[in-house]
Amino acid sequence: MTQLIVLPHVENCPDGAVIEAEEGKSICETLLENGVELDHACEMSCACTTCHVIVREGFNSLTPAEEEEEDLLDKAWGLEPNSRLGCQAIVGKTPLVVEIPKYSLNMAKEGHRK
Repeated sequence: MTQLIVLPHVENCPDGAVIEAEEGKSICETLLENGVELDHACEMSCACTTCHVIVREGFNSLTPAEEEEEDLLDKAWGLEPNSRLGCQAIVGKTPLVVEIPKYSLNMAKEGHRK
């Protein structure tokens, strides 16, 4: 098991979380299985950007993003150099610290959060 630390997010994870993550599962799957709500409008099929996360620590341990993910990330709200789609970033042996951005395109478009 690998430690996955989620930084506090006002709605999705107000107190932050420390999760024992199973290697080989995506960040998105891991968060959802541990009660951290992460939007995933395309059901984790790499067809949207709603599961965008920022990997604050451990980014270089992740396998590189494929071209399809890179193309989608260009559309993500709040894109940073260490951004990934949670459905595509697979947990390995290195501990990770992730931040859920304040908004996703889905939230901004539908007016869920302000």
